[in-house]
Amino acid sequence: MDSTNKTYFVQIIQEHQGIINSICRIYYIDNEDLKDARQDIILQLWKSLSTFRNDSKISTWIYKVALNTILTKAKKDHKHPPRESLSEYQPISTDSHYNANDDIQQLLFLVNQLEATDKAIMILHFEGYSNKEIAETLKLTATNISTRMSRIKIKLKEAFNTVFNEFR
Repeated sequence: MDSTNKTYFVQIIQEHQGIINSICRIYYIDNEDLKDARQDIILQLWKSLSTFRNDSKISTWIYKVALNTILTKAKKDHKHPPRESLSEYQPISTDSHYNANDDIQQLLFLVNQLEATDKAIMILHFEGYSNKEIAETLKLTATNISTRMSRIKIKLKEAFNTVFNEFR
C-alpha cells in the first residue's frame, strides 16, 4: 500500500481506538489476551481497508470488523474469559454512599457474562446503533436482534435485581 493509505489507516485507528479497546475489554479479561485480540483486530482492519466502500460510517465498519474478528477468534481459540459466579461477585458499592456509576459498572459486569453474540448485540446497543444496524453488522435479521434484545434485557434485569439489590 502507498503511504497515503498507511497514513489514513493510522489516523482512523488513532481516532477509533476507543471502539477497538472497548470491544476487547468486554471479551477478554487477561491483559495478554486483550493485547492479542487488539492486534488481531488491527491486522484484520488493515487487510480489510480496501473493502470499505463508504456505505456506512467508518466507526460502523470498524465495529463490524472488530466484532467479527473477536467472535471468530473466540470460536477458533475455544477460549472464553473466565466467568465469575454471580453469587461470588461483590458489587463495587456495598455502603450507603450509592453512586449511579456503580450501576453502570455492575451492568457491564453482567453483560460480560453473556455469550459472545449477545455481548456484541449489547455493545452495539449501548453505542446507539439501531436493531437494523446491529443486524447488518452481525449478519442476523432485525427480527432476530429484536427478539434477542428483549430476552437479553429480561435476563440482565433479573440478574441485576437478584444479585445487586441484595447489597443495597
